[in-house]
Parts: sequence; structure tokens; C-alpha cells
Amino acid sequence: MSASIFREYDIRGIFQEELNENIVKKIGFYFAKELLKKVPTAKYIAVGFDARVHSPILKDWLSSGINNAGLLVLDMGLVPTPVNYFSNFQEFDGLKSDGSIMITGSHNPPEYNGFKITIDKEPFFGEQIYALGRDILADESVISDNTKTTKIDAKNRYIDFIVDHFKDLKLTNKKFVFDCGNGVAGVVLREILDKLNIKHHILFETPDGTFPNHHPDPSDEHTLIDIKKELDSGEFDFGFAYDGDADRIALLSPTNNFKGDILAIFFSRFIDNPTVIGEVKCTQIMYDIINSYGKAVMYKTGHSNLKVKIKELNASFAAEVSGHLFFNDRYFGYDDAVYATFRALELIDNNFDFDKEYEELPKVFSTPEINITVTEDTKFVIIEKLKEALANPDDNFPKIKDIITVDGVRVIFDKGWGLVRASNTTPKLVTRFEADTQENAKVYETALMELFEKIK
Repeated sequence: MSASIFREYDIRGIFQEELNENIVKKIGFYFAKELLKKVPTAKYIAVGFDARVHSPILKDWLSSGINNAGLLVLDMGLVPTPVNYFSNFQEFDGLKSDGSIMITGSHNPPEYNGFKITIDKEPFFGEQIYALGRDILADESVISDNTKTTKIDAKNRYIDFIVDHFKDLKLTNKKFVFDCGNGVAGVVLREILDKLNIKHHILFETPDGTFPNHHPDPSDEHTLIDIKKELDSGEFDFGFAYDGDADRIALLSPTNNFKGDILAIFFSRFIDNPTVIGEVKCTQIMYDIINSYGKAVMYKTGHSNLKVKIKELNASFAAEVSGHLFFNDRYFGYDDAVYATFRALELIDNNFDFDKEYEELPKVFSTPEINITVTEDTKFVIIEKLKEALANPDDNFPKIKDIITVDGVRVIFDKGWGLVRASNTTPKLVTRFEADTQENAKVYETALMELFEKIK
């Protein structure tokens, strides 16, 4: 067993090599015990799984652990991760879950799988996951087979909810293309579109955990080649692409790819007095614009962090650049790419001009994420050293206006900013730079990277 599978936001590893029968059963067992500590009256854990070929096997192992701990499994089968989250807010013939586990490797390669966990509608993450791992790694017992589950139809409950919520859409004069990437968005998408009379063409709809067409990661431009070809044909007004478990989205017009922080600006304009949470990688434009009519809060990267912050502030919305979009306005405050699709279609139905509004935003140059490989042992140490060095930089270092340390180091300069943060899931530092020009962004990047080389 390896402690490395227990990560900040979820549990993830290679099937059999790291996620074997013994450890998966114990994940189910010890999570059930933790749930009972928090909710002593708990009876049920809702379990769903993604399209990976080994997900059904993991479900059986996980169920054995849960059953042996004295709780029961509500089995929703093959569903998107947001449907798994959705089940926590529903009753199924009087049965209601007190926690949920989604079996998913998200956008990792096909040999990976993992678990996204909630407890009493809140994310189970950080120290909770690390403590779970310590308990599991210290236990040498063997858990017997008991794969009994109770089936629930969360998928159709979710479909009915979305259809009812957006039943007034009238988009008969437009046509859209959707790329499911052979992930689980395809499990629900077509039926919703058909019931709402939305004209559509769906790419790679059939769930297939080998991902035969392209890797399901819409934050990677290389995975958008197919949908961009469709948009280039002139047949479609907009395109939507999803990651493997449908909690991240890419929204594209024939001319633009709208990242999560830009979408946060657009969506927030139609929410009264919005409070919007962004991560440290979001463009400064987002914070400045939203603060002109609402409140924008900068917080840590990570879907679990943002879900917790939304609840703490009762915020309207949260966003990550990568396409995690969290609606707490008219929804439940978790990241749902399918729901976000229909909020975007709602704007289109109301004649919101995405391209025009995008072109009218202040112009800045932003780099993509630039990753630096380090080690697990040094990544947080380097960040602390960087903070110390920035307190007294050389005279030739660009003028610093402010330093934000909510997650790593975001250095505010006269004409832009630079970010260096430690990844919570990999042995890497994540950097991003933004400025009024490409040249200034390069100046800030060079200055921070030279400082990094001195202190690493």
C-alpha cells in the first residue's frame, strides 16, 4: 500500500497496482466508520461510478467495506460525478444518503481510478483523507466479501430536475455541438437535450473508459481539436466539452474559448448582488469587474476548498480557470458541468452575446499554467523560502504592490501579477503570469523564476 494515493481532494491511484481489493475494501470500511462518528444515525452511503473499465469492480470492493462497517449502499450505477453529489439532496422511496462516494479517475489516464467523497453534503478532503489513509495503512486485517447494494435511480431523477429547471428554454433557431470525450456526460446529456428540444450533435457520446478518441480533459487545448473542427464548419453556434466525470466544462464559440474565470464574469452579471469566489489562478479582470457590482473573493485552488468556502460565505457562485463551475444560485453549490451547460444556454436564449462581451473586456496577456517539477518533500518548503525572499528582493526586481498568500504566492506588480503555488496533488509547482502586455508578463515570469532558481 502507498500513502501517495491519499491526496488533498480525493483518493486516486492505478488500478490493482495501488487500488487493490484489500485497500479499496478498507476505504469503504473506514469511511463508513468516519461517517458514523459524524452522523451516528447514518444508514446509507450513495455510490456511483464513471466509465472506467474497472469502476464496477471497485464498486463491489467498496461495497464490501461499507457493508462490513454496518452501513448500506445506495447504488446509482454509471453516472456523472454531479449526479452522485445530487443524490445527497434527494430521497429515493424514503431512502436518504448521509454521505456519498463517486468512483472516478476524472481526467487521469485509463489505468487510474479513484474516489471523490462527501460526508453530510460536505466534501471529505484534506486532513480527513490523510487520517483515513493512516488508519488504513495501519490495519492488517482482511475484509470479507459482501457486495449487496440497493439500487436507486439517481440518473433519471437528475434528468427530470434539469429538464424542469430549464423547461422555458426556446433555442429552436440555434444548434450546438457537445464533446463527451467518451466520459459519463453522455449518460444524461442526450435525453435532456431531446426533452428540451435543443438541436444538437454529440461527439464521442458512448462511455468508454479506454478513451479511444481523445483524453477527456477540456482544459487541455489538444483535446478540443475535434470540437473546434465542428465549430469551424459553420454549422454550430457554440460547443461544450466535458472531462471524464463531467464536473468540468469548456465553452467555445467558433472564435473563442471561454475559461472558467471569464464565465464567472458573465454568469455573475445575472445574479443579484453576487458574491463570487475565485481561485488564485483567476484573472485579475474577474475580481475587478465583479467587485464593481458585487463581491469577489480570492481563495485556494481545489474543488473541495471552493465548495467549503461557498457554504461558509453563502456565496452565489465559484469558479476555477480549469472549468469547475459551482452554482449556489438556484442550485446546490457543487461543481456540475452539465448544469453549467444549461445555465450557459439560458444566457444564449436571452441573447447574451458571449463573443461581443468577451471582446469588450479589458485586454491582458495571460500565460497558461506552467508547471515546475520538484519533489513532494520540497514543494511547500520552496514556497516558504520564496515568501521570505520576496520580503526583501534585489533592487532590480520589479516593484511589488502586494503579495497574496492565500494559496502559494501571488505577487501583484504595477502592470500584472505572477503566481507560484504548490500543487496539492502532484510534486509540482504551478505558475501563471498575467500583465497588460506579453512583454511585461515575460518580465514578471523571468523575475520570479530567477528568484526561484536562487532559493530552490
